[in-house]
Order: sequence, then structure tokens, then C-alpha cells
Amino acid sequence: MGLRWTDTIDIAIELSEAHPDVDPQWVRFTDLHAWICALPEFSDDPTKSTEGLLEAIQMAWIDEAQ
Repeated sequence: MGLRWTDTIDIAIELSEAHPDVDPQWVRFTDLHAWICALPEFSDDPTKSTEGLLEAIQMAWIDEAQ
């Protein structure tokens, strides 16, 4: 089935593992979008992202990093 935009926590975990040296607080949404779309398990439509979804994923990643 793969990851979808609404799988914020699972995406955050995958991003944390893929980019362990990155402080997610400072990631630009354009980079975040590209990194999410590049995740092997991600299978959603790249055009369906919104600023709200990216923000939720970024917040979950920040929580995961702490």
C-alpha cells in the first residue's frame, strides 16, 4: 500500500532515518516535499501535498528527532 500524505508519523520516522544529521526545524518545504516523494515507501500523488500536510509532517519529524 505504501505511505500517503496523511501518514505523518510514519513519514516522519522514515525521514528521521533517511536524514539523521538534519535538524527538521530548518528544512524548507520544497526540500521536505522532495525528500518525502523520494522515500522508497511513498506512493501518494506528489501534487496532493498541501502546506498544512507538510507542516504536520515537519512537526512530527521534530517530535521524532527529540
